[in-house]
Amino acid sequence: MAVKLDRVVPWGRSFDEYVRMFALSEEDLGRGILDCAAGPSSFNAEMFALGRRVVSCDPVYEFSAEQIRARVAEVRDDMIGQVREQLWQFVWEWIGSPEHLEELRMGAMEKFLTDFSSVGARQRYRVAALPSLELGDGEFGLGLCSHFLFLYSEWLDEGFHVDSVREMLRVAGEVRIFPVTEMDGRVSRHLAKVREEFDGELVKVSYEFLKGANQMLVLRR
Repeated sequence: MAVKLDRVVPWGRSFDEYVRMFALSEEDLGRGILDCAAGPSSFNAEMFALGRRVVSCDPVYEFSAEQIRARVAEVRDDMIGQVREQLWQFVWEWIGSPEHLEELRMGAMEKFLTDFSSVGARQRYRVAALPSLELGDGEFGLGLCSHFLFLYSEWLDEGFHVDSVREMLRVAGEVRIFPVTEMDGRVSRHLAKVREEFDGELVKVSYEFLKGANQMLVLRR
């Protein structure tokens, strides 16, 4: 994947956040789930502990748990520092403070790292990157993508978004993407094209940390 670890900013989210971001029901959690651009989130680890099936894809998985842990330590203070400098951009309700945010993120990433280094885990953590996934057609019931598509619209163009969504719909019957905003909280410049191309539905969810980021896009094959 030719990923340089010093350019990766690992910032994992938890099972509870996934449930809220993607409005996941008990029925949803029982489906085969693909988590794209999953990074060091603990969703896979926590689902595995519940006996549920998730396959996570991310190019960062080519590195060892020790390498990822070291990179987390390198970026931790800077990430929290940036949040403290921009407190007004966030909704401090479910997450109550920068300290609480740090606790949540580090806790999620520690669960990921423990699971990632366990025996057999590489079957659930695949080295892969959108818009090309080496997975079978219709292999999953539900595909998720958190804080990657749309959020980085300034750097990932319209074609990348269209190709990525098409690829996710190839391997999963339903796809949910959160959020649909860019870094500054404005609706992604690529959202209209993706909705036009795939007839996507916007759904409001109960999760909002970045102000204005409280909708997911739902698409079905």
